[in-house]
Amino acid sequence: MRLMVKELLLLDEPKKDVIIKGWIRTRRDSKGFSFLEINDGSCLSNVQAVLSWDKVSRQELSRLTTGASVAIFGDVVASPGKKQKWELQVEKLEILGDAPADKYPLQKKRHSDEFLRTIAHLRPRTNKYGAITRIRSELAFGIHKFFHQKGFCYIHTPILTGSDCEGAGETFTVTALDLSNIQGRIDFSKDFFKKRAYLTVSGQLEAEIMACALGSVYTFGPTFRAEKSDTPRHAAEFWMVEPEIAFADLNDVMELAEEMVKWLVNYVLEHCAEDLSLFVRFVDKNLTQRLELTLKEPFAKISYQEALEVLKKSGRKFEYPVEYGRDLQTEHERYLTEAHFQKPVFVYNYPKEIKAFYMRLNDDQKTVAAMDLLVPGVGELIGGSQREERLEILEKRMEECGLDKKDYWWYLDLRRFGTVVHSGFGLGFDRLMMYLTGVSNVRDVLSFYRCLGSMEF
Repeated sequence: MRLMVKELLLLDEPKKDVIIKGWIRTRRDSKGFSFLEINDGSCLSNVQAVLSWDKVSRQELSRLTTGASVAIFGDVVASPGKKQKWELQVEKLEILGDAPADKYPLQKKRHSDEFLRTIAHLRPRTNKYGAITRIRSELAFGIHKFFHQKGFCYIHTPILTGSDCEGAGETFTVTALDLSNIQGRIDFSKDFFKKRAYLTVSGQLEAEIMACALGSVYTFGPTFRAEKSDTPRHAAEFWMVEPEIAFADLNDVMELAEEMVKWLVNYVLEHCAEDLSLFVRFVDKNLTQRLELTLKEPFAKISYQEALEVLKKSGRKFEYPVEYGRDLQTEHERYLTEAHFQKPVFVYNYPKEIKAFYMRLNDDQKTVAAMDLLVPGVGELIGGSQREERLEILEKRMEECGLDKKDYWWYLDLRRFGTVVHSGFGLGFDRLMMYLTGVSNVRDVLSFYRCLGSMEF
């Protein structure tokens, strides 16, 4: 009977005739025995397998190196060591795959993140990246559980799209044309879709379609931006959680965003305690305190104009100027969350010039009903808004932004037929992973990262 290491370590009593399959993390020899630390990826902990040398040949013994994959047959018995309850007494061992010590690069217990990015195909085998992947899996499940409990409908929005949601032009073009035989301007009318196609930057516009029929929906999937930002917070392919709610205004979605973040933080604290302990020990010693503080206090709320006043009065010399009409930079966001409020902060009512066309114009005619949730250590985690439900004003905003209304006829139809107040936001799943683990570079929470100048797989 094969047991996962996680299952073995949770046994209530000894068990005979079990099989463990995994990879050797370390090997220690003493007086005719080898003590093998085996990990199969099911949890952070290893199980110790005690192998008598009379069970294997000398040639096989030499192959039991770090990284080698093995199948171990034996009995689970009480361990005399203080660090673990059980160990595995080996009756039979099979070597499934070799990892020669002179070639396998994961020989040390600790490697730099920079080095591990050069062997990203092997880094999930390390404690840190195995833990990141398990937390990521549990967090994704928690997101679906949260929305399911609240009665939201999970929808699948397209990855291929004919529109640029943000209107910023930072998109990847997808084509079936043979680019090697094209000279001059590309005629997309001859392409597969008879028009220019993109990888989606957001599922929001499609989510609005579904919200205006089903009420409360969410989408959760990959999004893509060709933004040439080579920073620790930016990736070209990243995952977004995007709820959209009919009959909801900006305050409603700010309440939902705060409830969701707190629920997910609590969920991960409960379900990923062992894996989180690694990040407390080696990445951020204040991680647990910061996450628990997230749960205890209400998030701060401040208008964009008020945020500028706080920054100007701070006495700090910022690299980027603090001026009305400019977007907040990471240094501004971190000052607000880490120095001034010392907790997550909603900033709302931004100037319309720096926000997307679909955000609802406020009565002052200068700002839009938009919000960003900023969190310590990361900066912007969520961006959202109340959507412009008034047809005439939306059309005017599209003209101001230089968008062709013909490309958005279906989006305008939502305002022509049964329009309602509706709102939504996008949560950066990978940035939430950074917040939950204290990891400072988005490349290290993405298993297969795509960043400026980097696409290995």
